[in-house]
Amino acid sequence: MIKVLIVDDSAIVRQILSDELSKYKDIDIVGTAVDPYVARDKIVKLQPDVITLDLEMPRMDGLSFLAKLMRYHPMPVVVLSSLTPKNSENALKALDLGAMEVLCKPGSAYSTKDVSRSLAQAIRAAAEAKVSLARQSPPKASDAGIKDTPLPIRTTNKIIAIGASTGGTKAIESVLINMPPATPGLAIVQHMPEKFTTAFARRLNEICQIEVREAADGEHLVPGLALIAPGNRHMLLVRSGASYLVRIKDGPPVHYQRPSVNVLFQSVAKHAGRNSIGVLLTGMGADGAQGLLAMRQAGAYTLAQDEKTSVVYGMPREAAKIGAAAKISPLQEISREILNGLQEGKNGQGESAS
Repeated sequence: MIKVLIVDDSAIVRQILSDELSKYKDIDIVGTAVDPYVARDKIVKLQPDVITLDLEMPRMDGLSFLAKLMRYHPMPVVVLSSLTPKNSENALKALDLGAMEVLCKPGSAYSTKDVSRSLAQAIRAAAEAKVSLARQSPPKASDAGIKDTPLPIRTTNKIIAIGASTGGTKAIESVLINMPPATPGLAIVQHMPEKFTTAFARRLNEICQIEVREAADGEHLVPGLALIAPGNRHMLLVRSGASYLVRIKDGPPVHYQRPSVNVLFQSVAKHAGRNSIGVLLTGMGADGAQGLLAMRQAGAYTLAQDEKTSVVYGMPREAAKIGAAAKISPLQEISREILNGLQEGKNGQGESAS
């Protein structure tokens, strides 16, 4: 059983979350707290495995409490936030401080059932996560020669597809911050709610050499551009003449996720094949594993993050189990592996294509 403490100033939210999460046999709601001061005492007394944390509370806001908690008593935290631009930015700050996931509060834009199912999954992932990795400082650009790695002259027919979930915001940042301006177009799925992906893309755009933005339907993927799938929408790659563009669609969740990494990877396998590189990063569950296998079988060069550097070794582990990854690498080497793959024209076997 995963012991959970709910921290929220709203009595209604506390009751809704307690009632809904209690329906899951592997989750035990050991208590609730109206503010961080009450939460502090209950953490000591009840020893929860995971806490859910509201960001807007009296006496001490959620970010201040999270910073103190991660300094003095680090533990897995799932943040619940309302869908506003300010809260989207604060949610990213929470992830930087060490929160495992950010989700929408009940009533923000999703039904209570949607929120409770997503929250249960996030709690399970948080319970398995490596808190020490989640608390690491945001990545910085590497000086290990990556920026000087030559790229093929023709990159318009190449595509890089990346998928991640729990712990993925920092992992994706670690990869993109090392991508030079001439990098082929990147299509990225990070499991996040809508609006939060907008803020995530904006922050990446501020620190990367390449341009990063939230994807719009029909947008072309060109060198030097990374497109982030919008929260709550699937993103697919399609061929358009000699180039590629993305389609943004609704549809049922895949592996309980929308956007789904698997949906993106399957489309990349179909339309880009050996002209693509697939990368599966940290995250809970199996989303993306079968899609990465399809990419490899279509001739793509495929990579998965290793266990040691993954906050949650779920998605990469499933990919490794079925032989979907041509190479398994620590996070700090994935940028170089992508660029080497482009330079050497590696195929689905990890060998240079003839």
